[in-house]
Amino acid sequence: MSTEENKAIVRKYREAHNQNKLEALDAIVAQDVISHAALPGLPTGLAGGKMAHQIFLGSFSDLQTTTEDLIADGDKVMERYATRGTHTGEFMGAPPTGKKFKAETMVVYRFASGKIVETWGLNDVQAVMMQLGLMPAPGQPEK
Repeated sequence: MSTEENKAIVRKYREAHNQNKLEALDAIVAQDVISHAALPGLPTGLAGGKMAHQIFLGSFSDLQTTTEDLIADGDKVMERYATRGTHTGEFMGAPPTGKKFKAETMVVYRFASGKIVETWGLNDVQAVMMQLGLMPAPGQPEK
């Protein structure tokens, strides 16, 4: 597949997540996808990815992600995106704060046979925790 076709798959992937239409992922993500940033304790593969998405929606009911950049080379696409949401449910053991957050993330997707087969991601969880008031900003005293 071309790099443009692979980028189109990432756009479909993002659209499926934003609209919570996870059944659409079956056509574009391998069932045995390898995620190098998977949440511990969840099943591997696509099933675990779908569960992680549902967990985050339980914490941030208005969760939305905007792709900022897509860069492709060979069988890989790098996506830089911004995620926004409001803390409306328990997150990492913390009760809802009602606070909003915005976090930047980068993910590299590897493709084979027209599907995402492997991912690597970097998430700024520290920024989320600080924006929700669950962690002090650097130089700020703990409450």
